[in-house]
Amino acid sequence: MHQFAEDSPIERRVGDALTDREETVAVAEGLTGGLVAALLTDRPGASAYLDRALVPYSYDSLRELLALDRERLDAHGVVSEPVTGDIARAARDTANATWGLATTGVAGPDGGSAETTVGTAFVGVAYAGPWGSESSTTTVARYEFDGDRAAVRERAARQALRDLLAQVDEREGADADE
Repeated sequence: MHQFAEDSPIERRVGDALTDREETVAVAEGLTGGLVAALLTDRPGASAYLDRALVPYSYDSLRELLALDRERLDAHGVVSEPVTGDIARAARDTANATWGLATTGVAGPDGGSAETTVGTAFVGVAYAGPWGSESSTTTVARYEFDGDRAAVRERAARQALRDLLAQVDEREGADADE
């Protein structure tokens, strides 16, 4: 699972940033099936920043574990920008974590459509600002990855961690400005 690792592994940089800020993350992975959590827990001391990881792989599990809205799932489908944002927020909020991280997508080799081809991935990152501050945010990005199922999943997992780190770094800059 280290085929696409960088010289300074993203999982180490994420762990360091969250530890330094004393923040936590909860992960909900459909597309990546636990790879984000596996990367995060490769590092000793991960319990300081990883609150929990869920792998809700069906509509029923999304509703049962994260209380996602049935009508919203019907209207948009799991592999969509709005639902990926919902999953990231639900992971964050049900865990009472600082950050929620979600992955959805189509790893292949089958299952794609004209709108969501094989290799499509969505990554959602949700931040919990202090109560009453109106500073909570959610971002969702869409990606297209090439490769077989394993490559798509690993690339998406690493991209999710890069997206999380970018948001943590951005938040750190915003907090320093306040």
